[in-house]
Amino acid sequence: MQADERILNFLGLRPTGDFADLTAYTTSAGKTVWFLKSPPQKPPSVRQLHQRQMFRNAARAWRELGQETRNDWNEAARRAHLYLSGYLLFLVWIVTPDRPAIRTIERLSGITLLHGPDD
Repeated sequence: MQADERILNFLGLRPTGDFADLTAYTTSAGKTVWFLKSPPQKPPSVRQLHQRQMFRNAARAWRELGQETRNDWNEAARRAHLYLSGYLLFLVWIVTPDRPAIRTIERLSGITLLHGPDD
């Protein structure tokens, strides 16, 4: 293990993912592996394009919510002891409109997130 990697581990950092032009992952032995990020070999598929647009639309919808509503989603996630933010909870709702799951979170948190019959 190199000195810079030991310092990162000591600080509790386990880099994973893309950082500028580098990609990192941690092996099962706990070693961090870095390599140059390579460009895609082919254009995105129709399904990939659809998924990307769906998440862009969800992010736009979140930004268009009022601050009070965003605070409600964050607080509901916190009160329900979820290991995700209100933003991620909102993304789950947009991507997989699972009304019973959101209603359960509303009951657990005491916060109404869905305000109409067809939310």
